[in-house]
Amino acid sequence: MKTTEVPAIAGAFLFEPTPYADERGFFCRTFDAEVVRSVGLDPDAFVQDSLSRSVRGVLRGLHLRSGAGEAKLVRCSYGRVFDVVVDLRPDSPTYLGRAFFDLSGETQATVYVPAGCAHGFQTLTETADVSYRIDRPHDPAEDVTIAFDDPELSIPWPLPVVSMSERDRKAPSLAEVLRQKEG
Repeated sequence: MKTTEVPAIAGAFLFEPTPYADERGFFCRTFDAEVVRSVGLDPDAFVQDSLSRSVRGVLRGLHLRSGAGEAKLVRCSYGRVFDVVVDLRPDSPTYLGRAFFDLSGETQATVYVPAGCAHGFQTLTETADVSYRIDRPHDPAEDVTIAFDDPELSIPWPLPVVSMSERDRKAPSLAEVLRQKEG
């Protein structure tokens, strides 16, 4: 499994497995505790796995958690998504940095999103399944959402948005979220 640091987001990593393909399909290891440990992360810190299924054009995000934040491993297990990470850690050397990834079921690559970073994605194929491995139990009271189309972030979403949650549709701007964090 190849591991690459993500220059635009301090502490973020891209894990790229090696799928073994034959006439039956493919097999690959999508999580390896030793590989995760080799980049300084605690593989035992992840306590919850979740899965979302979306159709083409659906946008989910930009989401993060307040309080201690939430680190996560994100992988598109089926289909293809345009994946986004935004660094919102004020003390980070890459504060407000953005990174974009093409995640797909073909590559099974995984992005490590550090706590304090916002995450979102848009589905590029008819259907896509996105798996999350999260380091804290979910607490809806800590959910934070930022407007996907905030001009300050200028995220180049590749498709028109066909659907999103009401929460995402009504999300405040990045400036509003940052003001709330300070207050």
